[in-house]
Amino acid sequence: MINNHEIEEKELQAIRLIDEAETMADKGKGDKAIDLYEQAAQLYLDIGSYIKLDEIYIRISRKISQFKNTLQAIYRLKSIVRKTEELQIEEISAKLLIQLGNISFKIADWETAGESWQKASEHLMKADPEEFSSTSSFLLLKAGQAYERSPIKKTEGKRLILKAIMRINRFDELYEKEEQRAVQLIEMKEYEAAGNKYFEISNLFREALENLPELIDEEESKDTMVNARARFTHFIAEYQTVAALCLRASKDRAFNDRIKELGHDSIELFKRAITLQKEYLFEKKSDFDKEIIYRITFDTMLLAIVQEMLGEKILDSLEFLFEGGDKHKKLIKNLKSTPYYKITEQIQKIGVQETYEKLLKTNMGHFERVKNTLVSYFQAS
Repeated sequence: MINNHEIEEKELQAIRLIDEAETMADKGKGDKAIDLYEQAAQLYLDIGSYIKLDEIYIRISRKISQFKNTLQAIYRLKSIVRKTEELQIEEISAKLLIQLGNISFKIADWETAGESWQKASEHLMKADPEEFSSTSSFLLLKAGQAYERSPIKKTEGKRLILKAIMRINRFDELYEKEEQRAVQLIEMKEYEAAGNKYFEISNLFREALENLPELIDEEESKDTMVNARARFTHFIAEYQTVAALCLRASKDRAFNDRIKELGHDSIELFKRAITLQKEYLFEKKSDFDKEIIYRITFDTMLLAIVQEMLGEKILDSLEFLFEGGDKHKKLIKNLKSTPYYKITEQIQKIGVQETYEKLLKTNMGHFERVKNTLVSYFQAS
């Protein structure tokens, strides 16, 4: 147990070390200054003075950010972060990681920047989920945008951006619970209630889509915005389609007008999502993002399924997919190689009913857990 006299002694010693550190910093001896700051931090840690500890680490991060040698700055910050993480000082670790992310981003080290901001987000959520919810979410968004620039972390970047936007709009956990409830309602054959639940979920994504311009600067992050718009447009259309199929599975003709309304709106949304993804893909000469190749052909397949459900031929889904892409032969080859393209081709030739077995064997995204019930509507009709 440390007595008051010992506390005072350590405080005085820490103050002397900080003064010496400031002197070293003024002389341009940054490394020596940081060593002295860390010694002072250890003394404050010994006596449990975490407020002073926070102040010292802020000074350390400021001094490090002034280093002319950026790689040296990154090395020192990483070393200090390891120490604060071992001590489980969450908020201080987050502040240091934010600084590390900022420095790394400036030198185009997208992986370190993304990892730093992602970890900072996690530390803040551990420190105080309520107080830091907004800051944590925006750090997650920054992490995703940094990863998107990395050839090896691009897919992770898209996932984080989606997660961040859902968290900012405060429906990341709600959406999963609502979807689980919708699945349970289908299993109970409560198709009308399930359809309403899926429609409610689609509206969560619709609201998030409307809020995107407030979160992403389109001029600075055009690809991020295009992909985010395409993803959320896809989710709105997909959940509306599941809602319509639920109502169709109820076999209640009173829902016919509602099914048509949902179906026609979903067709327009799928067209918009496909157009956005084509806009992104047409700018790429090669090295096409496999996830987007699969997603755009998945949307094309759903476009065909919705038309089958409505019993209307509004447009040729595959012709719409390839429209404007005559010069992009390599892209077209990639699109034609996906299972969703092949299923769409079969649906348009012989209908969903004859494609039933293939649909059941193919991953159907948010349809996956309920496809046996909903797709079987076509088999029975």
